[in-house]
Amino acid sequence: MSQPESVREVLRRVLASQRYAVLATDSAGQPYTSLMAFAASDDLREFTLITERSTHKYANLRANPRVALFIDNRENVGTDTRDAVAVTALGEAQEVAGEEEARLRRGYVARHPYLEAFAGSASSAVVRVRLKSCLVVRRFEEVLEWRPDD
Repeated sequence: MSQPESVREVLRRVLASQRYAVLATDSAGQPYTSLMAFAASDDLREFTLITERSTHKYANLRANPRVALFIDNRENVGTDTRDAVAVTALGEAQEVAGEEEARLRRGYVARHPYLEAFAGSASSAVVRVRLKSCLVVRRFEEVLEWRPDD
């Protein structure tokens, strides 16, 4: 008999298989969402996002760094209620610079080589999201929580 998959293993599997997340920011009390390519750190404690500094999402991140990221593996079929996994990652976003910026940009481009020109643009900001917690929903109603500091 095999051991049940831990919440961290489920999270790692979903993050490895998905390349895009929905980023939720706050715009003066109004939720604002954006589809974003992301890269997760090996320890699952951080996400890297890259955005143009001229965007609404960037202004929102500067005004309020608290964000949510939604990642799922649904296929838009009936079995999704049984098989799909949805992750809501809660954290704080911050633009990084210097050595940290270069390191995170390299990891992002390694995951998304087709975005190399965008990621390398001087007008693009490298944003690190430090996770506070992740809620993982699977089998339609099973909710698991993972906190990086636990």
